[in-house]
Amino acid sequence: MNSALFEPIRLAGLDLANRIVVSPMCQYSADDGCASDWHMTHLGMLANSGAGLVVVEATGVERHGRITHGCTGLYSDHNEAAMSRVIDHGRRIGTAKFAIQIAHAGRKGSALRPWQGGGPLPAMDDPWQTLAPSALPFGPNWHVPREIAIDEIARVRDSFVSAAERAVRVGFDAIEMHFAHGYLLHEFFSPVSNKRNDAYGGSLENRMRFLRETAQAVRAAVPGHIALGARITASDWLDGGVTIEDAVVLAKALKADGLDYLCVSSGGLTAEARNPNAPGYNADLAARIRAEADIPVRVVGLIVDPKQANEIIAQGKADMVALARAMLDNPHWGWLAADVLGAEVARPPQYQRAGPKLWAGRALQL
Repeated sequence: MNSALFEPIRLAGLDLANRIVVSPMCQYSADDGCASDWHMTHLGMLANSGAGLVVVEATGVERHGRITHGCTGLYSDHNEAAMSRVIDHGRRIGTAKFAIQIAHAGRKGSALRPWQGGGPLPAMDDPWQTLAPSALPFGPNWHVPREIAIDEIARVRDSFVSAAERAVRVGFDAIEMHFAHGYLLHEFFSPVSNKRNDAYGGSLENRMRFLRETAQAVRAAVPGHIALGARITASDWLDGGVTIEDAVVLAKALKADGLDYLCVSSGGLTAEARNPNAPGYNADLAARIRAEADIPVRVVGLIVDPKQANEIIAQGKADMVALARAMLDNPHWGWLAADVLGAEVARPPQYQRAGPKLWAGRALQL
């Protein structure tokens, strides 16, 4: 079987052993933005998942840019030191390269952890005033954000730059800006959440302005050998929201701004938005962005089966696939995919005796 999934790929100065990426997944287990022992275990485990790249969860560029009190950040020296500790550990024991996703939650911040209900923080839990392009809440019973002022836009942009500079010092192989999932930069991009009448609202060009200014500023701060990308939305799945045509325009602009790749996702803008539930539902959207913007593309969204993932790459719909819950369910998903597709994948020597060449029981699991 053709194992396109296990072909190497190069992004800027980053060489990846295969096209499998562990998607950034919030763990809600940090201490004032500082990665914890949980992250040490979680990311250390995924460093040996068989994926070529592991992306650290959405990490706040400022304290009140996080989703919850438990989200990671890169806004302080303590954050930077804690993240360095975890990533150094992952590199020592694993084979994957590491990226980080830097983000500002916007109106979706000041929230409870999912296992606490996931809604807005109540008064007794130290909530904060959230920011958004317009004073429109994420959904019913959510706090009303404050419309961000022009000077604050510049401050948040500079916070992305500062977080990226910290990420460079930590030693990440790639840095990814979060422009999707209903967080602040996506809120500016979508006409559903952006009702401004200044230079940052109205036309598609204006709604892209904050995203492009941030991309340009971060690109200027990040050395060229470090792959720089962004996760973008290809559809809001809402009437009057972002369309694939809008996403193609944004992708072309971000390529011109110096980005090396894009991760294509969708949805998450409002509480009532609902994504499709078909396997690989973003793949055709990613294919169009890849073809029309001519930029390497990673796709995420209900990718579970190794043959399905391989087909997405083999058909040219995307250059990489990102898996989230499938990796939580099976932290050695890359090993499974290699067995199914007849490919080779790095395994730590301590676990090699569980591979197909040394253990007959492996075949019984497939």
